[in-house]
Amino acid sequence: MSAARPRILYVTDLAYPARGRRYGDEDVFLTSRLREHFDLALCHPLDAAALMDGYDAVVVRNSGPVLGYPKEYDAFRARALAGGTPVYNPLSGKADMAGKQYLLDLSAAGFPVIPTVDRAEDLHRLPAAERYVVKPKLGADSLGLRILPADQLAGFAGISDGSVLVQPCIDFAYEVSFYFVDDDFQYALHAPDPERRWELQPYRATAADLEFARRFVDWNGLVHGIQRVDACRVRDGELLLVELEDLNPYLSLDALPEEDRDAFVTALTASLVRFVHQAHGARGTQGALLSA
Repeated sequence: MSAARPRILYVTDLAYPARGRRYGDEDVFLTSRLREHFDLALCHPLDAAALMDGYDAVVVRNSGPVLGYPKEYDAFRARALAGGTPVYNPLSGKADMAGKQYLLDLSAAGFPVIPTVDRAEDLHRLPAAERYVVKPKLGADSLGLRILPADQLAGFAGISDGSVLVQPCIDFAYEVSFYFVDDDFQYALHAPDPERRWELQPYRATAADLEFARRFVDWNGLVHGIQRVDACRVRDGELLLVELEDLNPYLSLDALPEEDRDAFVTALTASLVRFVHQAHGARGTQGALLSA
């Protein structure tokens, strides 16, 4: 890294039609602030592999589900790993970045996760329910998700070959998400109405809430990056993990007060400085950037 200001390739799909969210607005805001500290260029995820050379790091943000371009995403990963290009979030994530297998692993290990199986012979391990959620192991944004009555579950295609996950349809009070930069908690948001899951409000996390969320962040082991721990509060008060997003979590910054948005940007900037500094071993870069 030769320049005092690192060169960042920021990967985003500004036009991705997210349901109930505006990916592009969020990334326009974030990049407008990050430009104060980095030389930054935006590109579409399909162009990232071809453009990454010459940048000090690649930041993958609101790029949309990679299911729409799996070959290109695999090529991007392979090229970044082969060339030693630092990617933020790092490509070592064990959660959604690697598919949904982690839900099975965490469920089997006794973590507070919605009970999950992927085989017909394991359906008996799930709590009895009137309805069940069936979703692809390689899924995102609720693509391919179906809700089936109990009497249709055993004969559903996909359960026999392990390509889908099965969970009981949980009666929960609300959903809540906890947002981390590196291993530092930043803020929490919740959807008071389960039927309007993208109408989010700030949530005051308790010590017990944060202990719950940190278990999953610690398990994932990412030293750098943004993670979102999605959970639901069931009727008895327990939190259960819904998803651990470690690839390109949408941040819902528009739901935050201005001071909380500013605090998040400050934390993200400091994390990126540390990340690039560590990746390239550039002495003195961190202090110069943060004082710029």
